[in-house]
Amino acid sequence: MIDQSTICAIATSPGMGAIATIRLAGENAVSIADQVFRSPKAGKKLAGQKANSLHFGSIADGDEAIDEVVIALFRTPHSFTGEDVVEISCHGSVYIQQRILQLLISKGARMARPGEFTQRAFLNGKMDLSQAEAVADLIFSTNASAHKVALKQMRGGFSNEISKLRGELLHFIALVELELDFSEEDVEFADRKQLTELTAKIEALLKKLADSFRLGNAIKNGIPVAIVGETNAGKSTLLNALLNEEKAIVSEIHGTTRDVIEDVVNIDGTAFRFFDTAGIRESVDIIENLGIERTYNKLEQADIVLLVTDLMNPLPLILERIEKIRQRIENQNLVIVGNKADLAGKERIKALVGSIHLAEIEDLVFISAKNRQNLDSLTGLLKEKAGLQNLDTDDVIVSNIRHYEALTNAHKAVVRVVEGLHAGISGDFLAQDIRECLHYLGEITGEISTDEVLGHIFKHFCIGK
Repeated sequence: MIDQSTICAIATSPGMGAIATIRLAGENAVSIADQVFRSPKAGKKLAGQKANSLHFGSIADGDEAIDEVVIALFRTPHSFTGEDVVEISCHGSVYIQQRILQLLISKGARMARPGEFTQRAFLNGKMDLSQAEAVADLIFSTNASAHKVALKQMRGGFSNEISKLRGELLHFIALVELELDFSEEDVEFADRKQLTELTAKIEALLKKLADSFRLGNAIKNGIPVAIVGETNAGKSTLLNALLNEEKAIVSEIHGTTRDVIEDVVNIDGTAFRFFDTAGIRESVDIIENLGIERTYNKLEQADIVLLVTDLMNPLPLILERIEKIRQRIENQNLVIVGNKADLAGKERIKALVGSIHLAEIEDLVFISAKNRQNLDSLTGLLKEKAGLQNLDTDDVIVSNIRHYEALTNAHKAVVRVVEGLHAGISGDFLAQDIRECLHYLGEITGEISTDEVLGHIFKHFCIGK
């Protein structure tokens, strides 16, 4: 059952500002607003005004004027929640905001719960569940890439893909289940060849969507980049240069960094989460060895590994360190960062380039972290390795862990359908696996949902949204 009560909340950021907006939604929104709104035009009531209109006046508690306001009036079903909605723009004094809110509550409204406006939009069919979740992602987006992904999902890009898949599967499961009704007559309504082609296509698409989560999650939370290398190679100096602040302690003493230092840098609209790690070397210091072990753990979590090498070290030692790190990583992008290029001679750099290319490593950049030289080349390489060049295309990128889990389960179910078709199993078993796939796809868009799931999703929203 959809709650029919009228809810209100401050929809703008908490605190004082030039303007604040108070949102009122529900079947009595207009009548409650009329009880406190005073128009300069005598006798003017909001109840008689057109939808999608603005009205200047004041908010008053009896004879006491509280503030001059502008009211935006939206009528059901053409509003964000699908109900009558009134938005009051007042001056941003915290006192004024609270007085108006208290006044609306005294006239019959109640305080909205976190995400309740968006939840009502979902329940009233204004958006599906994945679009509703994208609203929160859009609000909390902190970089251009995350904004693009959230905006595309909110506009239905992801939902459209899921709806197409469900529609095609629903058509075939109807035919398969019709066969079960005529099982004694040994008829076949669902063309097995077409079903095999369809499930193979769906299996590939579900895998592609699920695989995109690694990139989507990185875009949303910052692409993880591990800065590793031997002690005193300049890792902490590089982190400070990228952050443009003295985040990490820099010293000529070996083993200064003993724990992982983490921070986020926005590079041309993309967030990168950098981990400065303990220098790798043989040590008898228990604490330092714990830090080195954490370095190896961060290697596994990173999408990109920056191996910082000291160009003043002997070439065989540099190549040995590079090979040691290569053995510890699997799918991560490895970038060799030759530091202290301002001190190394051209011949040394040329020799290193030749040796590294022989080792089939293409991504190599020379910098001076201390003097901030050639950092543009490094950040350019980072953007290339992040794989965001085609983010503006029509590809759908999954960034929500709930969607990823549902897609993974749906993929497992459709794989069983594909295997069953090849094995020639009976229609009732095929129907069971198709229904399971449909169930998980329906969980994404909210066609199949529970109060527990909805409560978990919307409790993380802002109050007023």
